[in-house]
Amino acid sequence: MKIFINEDKRNSASLKTKEELINIAEELKIEITDEVSECDLIISIGGDGTFLKSARLSCEKPLIGIHTGTLGFLTEINPKNIKKALIDLLNNNYHIEERMMLEGEIIRENGEVIEIPPALNEIEISKNIMGVVRFDAIIDGKLINSYTADGILVCTPTGSTAYNLSCGGPIADPTAKILTLTPIAPHTVINRSIVLSDDSIVEIRISEIRDNTASFVLYDGHPIEAFNGDIIRIRKSDRHTKIIKLEDRSFIDTIRENIN
Repeated sequence: MKIFINEDKRNSASLKTKEELINIAEELKIEITDEVSECDLIISIGGDGTFLKSARLSCEKPLIGIHTGTLGFLTEINPKNIKKALIDLLNNNYHIEERMMLEGEIIRENGEVIEIPPALNEIEISKNIMGVVRFDAIIDGKLINSYTADGILVCTPTGSTAYNLSCGGPIADPTAKILTLTPIAPHTVINRSIVLSDDSIVEIRISEIRDNTASFVLYDGHPIEAFNGDIIRIRKSDRHTKIIKLEDRSFIDTIRENIN
């Protein structure tokens, strides 16, 4: 077995855990590579943020996380159990969950098209620092609502327990085949999320940004500038993230452990 390691380099616990992982891997005759294309699986060391970065690197290689961060919805392994986890991986004592990802493009008024790379959690349209953004939400070519808000989230079931949860959106089983549209601090009495089929095409048409400056499109937190008149088109990606599951832990177990 050949593994690629991606760690949170800003976290001393992650760096210490990486050293321990390397030592145990050598003991078990597991090869470590610096090339994602050559590995059998990826091990992410950190919190959910590092896991999302690893998902972008993964090229659909199986991925598992060692939890050394603050949130642990995505990370599977406790640092105390690294050796047991590696032995389970060597013995093929695991299963893989395929998680949906999102992708899209920003279409400028002049016809320029900017690609939005795949995201595991969400694609967010966010205001600039000065104030709100006004936009139309269009589903499969039909206007569903016009908003004045801090922004809006289009999230996967995996992303339902991330920013979507903080914005009052629903928690979804991560293997469900849905998209969720959640406004961020909307200036309206009706502020509910909308749950859509995963085949839906979501378009967010920006109609006004305060002071005519830029707003932002963020894919798992990575920003691209967006401007008045832009259309942000979002859909299910052809790519998936393959998440390794070692324990027979249900989605409900994970929710209970992380929310209480």
